[in-house]
Amino acid sequence: MTPTLMNQVIEIIDQINSLEVNMVNCMFRLVLSMVLGMAVGAERKRKGQIAGIRTFALISMGACLAMLLSIYVPQVYLGLKNGDPGRIAAQVITGIGFLGGGAMIHMKGAVRGLTTAAGIWMTAIIGMAVGIGMYLCSIGATLLILLTLVTFEQYEKRRKLGQESKVLSLSVDGIVSDINPYREVLKNHHVHLSTYYIEYDYENNRTDLNLVLLTQSYTDLLPLLQSVSEVTSTRKLTLSSQIDI
Repeated sequence: MTPTLMNQVIEIIDQINSLEVNMVNCMFRLVLSMVLGMAVGAERKRKGQIAGIRTFALISMGACLAMLLSIYVPQVYLGLKNGDPGRIAAQVITGIGFLGGGAMIHMKGAVRGLTTAAGIWMTAIIGMAVGIGMYLCSIGATLLILLTLVTFEQYEKRRKLGQESKVLSLSVDGIVSDINPYREVLKNHHVHLSTYYIEYDYENNRTDLNLVLLTQSYTDLLPLLQSVSEVTSTRKLTLSSQIDI
């Protein structure tokens, strides 16, 4: 490497690490925040979430740019009363909550998307950290997010940690007046019956049952479905995570 090229590289590094906002460190921080946001977004997209690579990248870059503006305003307009370096950055934390709320899906008896909403909030803060020049901290935080989302998920699956609510809907022949046989089947499969809803169709001699179950996460429920269908003559059986009655 020639001395001239070496001096140019050193000058670029100095501009990147400069406490003042300039074109070099501004573009570097925006690109770094975009890459870190894409890393988290790729993991969320892999899980089939609505917010994916583009969403997380834009959130991270937007928070980074807001932080750059917070630094730039008092830097250029030094001494003005409206040059508060924390005012713009503070609004990012509040405003990002609306995006997090939009990532959550509210259903009857269940809420999905909490992890994605938390990831959006964390990604915005990572973008702010990049904007202020905390490069290593931002990269480390991104790695910890991926560790939490990927590694801990595998751990939860192996240990079957946590519980989730399921709804087992049945349409059976005849008028069901006693659900104790279903209780016994559920008990044998270590599934708790939280509550149930019954609809009688006397004209067609049919009963519609909706059993709200509490099961261990990542449990294979196919054997349970087979056992439940054998309790009585079953026309239709549906398992879902949303109460739709």
